[in-house]
Amino acid sequence: MNDYITTSDVIIIGGGASGLMCAGFAGQKGLHTVVLDRANKVGKKILMSGGGRCNFTNYFVEPDNYLCANPHFVKSALSRYTQWDFISLVEKHQIPYHERKHGELFCDNSAKDILKMLIEECPPDKVDIRTKCDIDNIQYENDYFVLKTNIGTFKAKQLVIASGGLSIPTMGASGFGYQVAEQFGHSVLPTRAGLVPFTFSDATKGLTERLSGLAHDSAIYNERRTFRENILFTHRGISGPAALQLSNYWHTSEEIQINLFPETDIEAVLFEAKQNAPKALLKNILAKSLAKSFVQELEDLFWKDLATTLMGEMQDKALRKIAQQLQSWTLKPSGTEGYRTAEVTLGGVHTDEVSSKTMESKKQKGLFLIGEVLDVTGHLGGFNFQWAWASAFAAGESLIACKN
Repeated sequence: MNDYITTSDVIIIGGGASGLMCAGFAGQKGLHTVVLDRANKVGKKILMSGGGRCNFTNYFVEPDNYLCANPHFVKSALSRYTQWDFISLVEKHQIPYHERKHGELFCDNSAKDILKMLIEECPPDKVDIRTKCDIDNIQYENDYFVLKTNIGTFKAKQLVIASGGLSIPTMGASGFGYQVAEQFGHSVLPTRAGLVPFTFSDATKGLTERLSGLAHDSAIYNERRTFRENILFTHRGISGPAALQLSNYWHTSEEIQINLFPETDIEAVLFEAKQNAPKALLKNILAKSLAKSFVQELEDLFWKDLATTLMGEMQDKALRKIAQQLQSWTLKPSGTEGYRTAEVTLGGVHTDEVSSKTMESKKQKGLFLIGEVLDVTGHLGGFNFQWAWASAFAAGESLIACKN
């Protein structure tokens, strides 16, 4: 252990999106800032995000895009550092970007551009970024946070927890931030994997395996929320943007429903086919909108006994039932793929114990909590990054120079 003590104005635990952003704001205010990260390099999750292109924000950011036990908590920070502020920063660094569906913004080239920008925003004479740092102990002594680590002892009057959640442990994720929060008296709401694929253990698993790689535009829903976009069948279950979104609103043992024709009155289509194509088979009618392999699976699942029945011979009651099966296909996931592939962590430090304006703890003077460690989870589409930028700004604006 190196006994050398580094004293600074601010210590930030976590070199991810929120931590680096906060370090930039602090450094530009002239604050001596140390960023500590346990990985061998900072920003790993940034680099892998958006398929390597980093979906860094969204044109349409609203509080309704976030899950939080206190839905009002996000409003202050999101209004004070908006998507337009971050877009301006991206443009200042001349990073080319483009819009995809639903207002999602991605780098044209690489997520490396965003990471490079965040590091360049940190004045090198003010911000000291340390990697491969394992924190052994944190104490609060004589108005200072004292951190003993494998690379020395660090002390500051202000400590920012930006260490993220539990998602993707191979990227270095851990529950360390929650432990620190609890050490200083905070409540941590139960955590679970979010924006994560569904898995199945019943006959549906065989179906998804056989259809693996097939995507279909659907509305997937439960009693809480509906999302309309592609679902993707995988060897383990159902993924795709719509399924990932709904996973944030799903609880173990609950059912989900899928509408395979979200913009079509399929019952009317079937009755029209009965009238105008009486010699057609149901599978041929459906194959106009669904992949043939998918139609075959649905036929085996729902109407095998009607496989050879001509449309003109179908009873109206049967057609109505088929339409209902296609537009409210009910499935019961056995679970999700968990933190291994989850994009975010639901739950976290209770926001009632944190100032929504400054991100400072109401339990411990000088302690700030930002980003994913808090009980704030955004939808898919750049919203979690926008929360990282906004919460980092709120904290950064509140940090002060300390007479050490």
